[in-house]
Amino acid sequence: MEAINLVLRVAMIKVIKAGLWTSIQDRGRFNYKHLGVPVAGCMDQTSADLANLLLNNPFDAAVMEITIIGPVLEFQCDSRIALCGADISAKLNQTAISSNTVVNVHKGDVLSFSHLNYGARAYLSVLGGFQTDIELGSRSFYKGISSQIKLEKGDLLDIIPVNKRGFAKHALVKIDKDHFSTSSMTCLPGPEFEFLTEPQKEILTEQFFTLSTLQVRMGFQIEEVFENSMQAILSSAVLPGTVQLTPSGKLIILMRDCQTTGGYPRVLQLTEAAINQLSQKTPKQTIQFKLIK
Repeated sequence: MEAINLVLRVAMIKVIKAGLWTSIQDRGRFNYKHLGVPVAGCMDQTSADLANLLLNNPFDAAVMEITIIGPVLEFQCDSRIALCGADISAKLNQTAISSNTVVNVHKGDVLSFSHLNYGARAYLSVLGGFQTDIELGSRSFYKGISSQIKLEKGDLLDIIPVNKRGFAKHALVKIDKDHFSTSSMTCLPGPEFEFLTEPQKEILTEQFFTLSTLQVRMGFQIEEVFENSMQAILSSAVLPGTVQLTPSGKLIILMRDCQTTGGYPRVLQLTEAAINQLSQKTPKQTIQFKLIK
């Protein structure tokens, strides 16, 4: 962290508009799953890590996760920011700014967003990270753990201000757009995969599936119905990326805020890379499960 440029006091960002679903996230909570507490954290950890890396923040520094429709934010101090992940047409004082680079902001500047160009979730980092409350070792918003689950109009967010003399120009980092465009979700067989018939395995790993409008941080549902004769299982451990098959034939892909146990057969397990890529998909996009053998 560039501590030499940090002023030893805390200032604020004011939320003028909250956006569709905007929250503070970090890498999540660990060592509490035995108590039923999910890890949570950034849906797309790859993009969040890049946003922190650009500012030389620790990887566990809290960032703002912005979903599809962005907020309007007023800076009440000087700072440095970086935006990574989805491109939601960011503007600083109504002038377009680039993603994947460091941007200097001044007291009174207003950050806003307009149309979505690609992806679904953008990550805003500030130098030093967002200084929200730590609960069970994490600043990540989660119902029942943190005081709120998303940002609301009028919220004030603590950040560490920066001296203007520390401002400088920075290069734009080139990203791999395949992270946002790929439809291939790499995965491993789940614990109950072998109970599927051979034709079912073939359909599951070769057919394209459509993401439904039921997309929340807990999980994404698939529109198509998958023929299922499997019985429910005893409640067993699940993870982000676990693909569950319900008795009605619905496939549910568990995401970062998922529960710690479940009673539906676990037919696939997405890789970490695939979880990050899936989090950048919007409803009605199609995906294909690519089994790693």
